[in-house]
Amino acid sequence: MIWKKIPLPGKRKKEGQEQKKKAVRRGVLRRRWLVNTLVTTFAIVAIAVSAFSLAIYNYYLATIAATLESKAQTAAGMFQNYTETTYLYAARQFINQFEEKNTIEVQFLTPDGEVRMTSLMDISGATPQGDDIEEAIQTQELSTWRGEDTSTQDYLMAASAPIVYNGSVVGVVRLVTSLRLLQAQMLKVVGISVLVGMVIIALMVLYASYFIRMILEPVTRVTETAKRIAAGSYGVQMEVRGDDEMGQLVDAINDMSMKIDQAEKTQSEFISSVSHELRTPLTAINGWAETLYNGEVRDAEDVKKGMGIIVSEARRLTNMVEELLEFSRIETGRFNLSVEPIDIKAELEDAVYTYREFFRRKGLKLEYIECEEEFPPISGDPERLRQVFCNLLDNADKHGGSGGEVDVSIHPEGNMVAIRVRDFGPGVPEEELPYVKYKFYKGSSKARGSGIGLAVCEEIVTCHGGTLDIENAMGGGCVVTLRLPMTLE
Repeated sequence: MIWKKIPLPGKRKKEGQEQKKKAVRRGVLRRRWLVNTLVTTFAIVAIAVSAFSLAIYNYYLATIAATLESKAQTAAGMFQNYTETTYLYAARQFINQFEEKNTIEVQFLTPDGEVRMTSLMDISGATPQGDDIEEAIQTQELSTWRGEDTSTQDYLMAASAPIVYNGSVVGVVRLVTSLRLLQAQMLKVVGISVLVGMVIIALMVLYASYFIRMILEPVTRVTETAKRIAAGSYGVQMEVRGDDEMGQLVDAINDMSMKIDQAEKTQSEFISSVSHELRTPLTAINGWAETLYNGEVRDAEDVKKGMGIIVSEARRLTNMVEELLEFSRIETGRFNLSVEPIDIKAELEDAVYTYREFFRRKGLKLEYIECEEEFPPISGDPERLRQVFCNLLDNADKHGGSGGEVDVSIHPEGNMVAIRVRDFGPGVPEEELPYVKYKFYKGSSKARGSGIGLAVCEEIVTCHGGTLDIENAMGGGCVVTLRLPMTLE
């Protein structure tokens, strides 16, 4: 029989409610975007149509006014030197020969503003509507007027130019035209502009729908996923639906989620590992200390053995605490070097000498391959570099001690000094080699430790401008190569 894991009804109901809430939120967001887009586009189009129509209307008005003013000014200049008899005859000739009399009315007025002659009809003695006539007579300058004719309900524009003889106004030439055609034309322009605006609004609505589908919904999806990650759902992944900028953002968030998940797991494993590693020496110290304190061990050899265990475990506990403190300084940016000229060869030999007797007691041979060449003093922190050497030798003991031998060598490589520590143990699995220097990483190794020693070592070496490489050696075992620049800074 195959058993399947079936979600509880309450859980299914809760998940369904969450999905409905998300769908409602997305629907509200879509409608809000569409409404905002429609209102904004409508306002922009309305302003643009109004501004465009007003600009066209003012342009045509200015053009018509300039035309009337130019023709009226020209006509007034022609009649300044005529006598009254020849003036009337010339005026009739001017009206008859005026090419635009079907669209522009020509009026010749007396100095009192009354009509003497017109191209439209015989309205002699009448006083036309408009204040341009009186202004032209009083100022003896060209004047224009625009307004509604109360008798015909027509919208007119007029330009009056005074005919001045010997400093006095003897008549006025007035040109009048209807703006009805202009208004009709402007209605067409406004209608076409509104139609274009409606097309723009429709296109913007389509674009907003496309934007919501292609950009806004993925952003909403990313936001919801980011909230889940912030709430503690580390490792959650989103489906990548393209290779554009949004796809790259989804990739970045997926990568971030995985790294946070890995960091969380690594931290938990680290805490568990450190707790175990700290508990082991503390248990040994407490056990032997209580035993010795209670006088349960009276034999001198057993007492010495117990004290040796206490000292050894205390030393190991101290080393672990030092590693944790070093790691804390690195993480918080408080890691400093006390740089001075040092003899790197002498520092390495001191570390080898310190560990040789320790290795001998464990039945492990420590072979130091001395280089006859002398090295110039290099810039470095002797305490930190000695910490690196001791850590590498300690790792060789813990991980490769089963090989029975550890080789240490130093020799020049160009402008670098290369230090190698090789063991003859089982080596490091190939798939774990890229990660052995990562903080908290212990891999498949069963050796006791915090998993941060190599991370601290690499930070120290990097601060010295060097490199730390770990690889499996030919013939078995693992070899660690430390390279430091020989330049003195």
